[in-house]
Amino acid sequence: MSPVQRPEMFIIGAQPVCSQLPGLSAGQRKLCQLYQEHMAYIGEGARTGIRECQHQFRQRRWNCSTVDDASVFGRVLQIGSRETAFTYAVSAAGVVNAISRACREGELSTCGCSRAARPKDLPRDWLWGGCGDNVDYGYRFAKEFVDAREREKNFAKGSEEQGRVLMNLQNNEAGRRAVYKTADVACKCHGVSGSCSLKTCWLQLAEFRKVGDQLKEKYDSAAAMRITRRGKLELVNSRFKPPTPEDLVYVDPSPDYCLRDESTGSLGTRGRLCNKTSEGLDGCALMCCGRGYDQFKSVRTERCHCKFHWCCFVRCKKCTRVVDQFVCK
Repeated sequence: MSPVQRPEMFIIGAQPVCSQLPGLSAGQRKLCQLYQEHMAYIGEGARTGIRECQHQFRQRRWNCSTVDDASVFGRVLQIGSRETAFTYAVSAAGVVNAISRACREGELSTCGCSRAARPKDLPRDWLWGGCGDNVDYGYRFAKEFVDAREREKNFAKGSEEQGRVLMNLQNNEAGRRAVYKTADVACKCHGVSGSCSLKTCWLQLAEFRKVGDQLKEKYDSAAAMRITRRGKLELVNSRFKPPTPEDLVYVDPSPDYCLRDESTGSLGTRGRLCNKTSEGLDGCALMCCGRGYDQFKSVRTERCHCKFHWCCFVRCKKCTRVVDQFVCK
């Protein structure tokens, strides 16, 4: 059942808390009032998405940074680029991930362990049970909450604004499905002396890094779209295959992110560390956009000469070394 259709879950006293949370749309504020205990996990999921975004783009010109501190991703969201597509997807994925785990851990009153059906290929003598991550509930709640903002907008059919709404909804869904698709069966052995004569299995979320890696692949193959007069998204190049619900889409070309531009959310690459010997995106040639780089020396302290002592600890010394580092001009 849709969370919006559960008014009996209204929490008295939630209104002041929900009204103080910045950035919520009217529909999201209503869900906050109904499900106040969920909000901490929505925030946790969003932070998980931010960290994963920063990891995936750590060696790119745009490294998931922002020029607007009032928003996690800032003005980069004003343009419908493939970077924006990734941020919507990974944020939605983070919410599914956090809510699903909170259900399993008994932190939410409206859900519990997963009730997923027993996989058909599971050996007959293995038990299906345990307390699995409730991905079904996490998916449904994230869809209701995250998509609420877009579904409240009412733009003219065929307008650029409507195209952006459809783009955001597509990428939200791709993020949710990435979590759903990567969840897998986990098992634990039982038996005398670890003989594993019996197994108990359950549904378990994948490590979020795996979700991030999958979404990064979708980012690399994201489809360029445009809005039609009928209010539908269509491929800019009809020779490509239409995107599936698991694919990312974008409607605007990406800026080069070389220079600071607050209108696009670009911080530029001045002062960014680069790899002098790399010919990839993290290399000084590409990272610095041809402006050159400065070299400086820094001192690093590391653990070294570690020895194991019986029983049972490791003792190390501290070694310092001078390393060359390079930053873009």
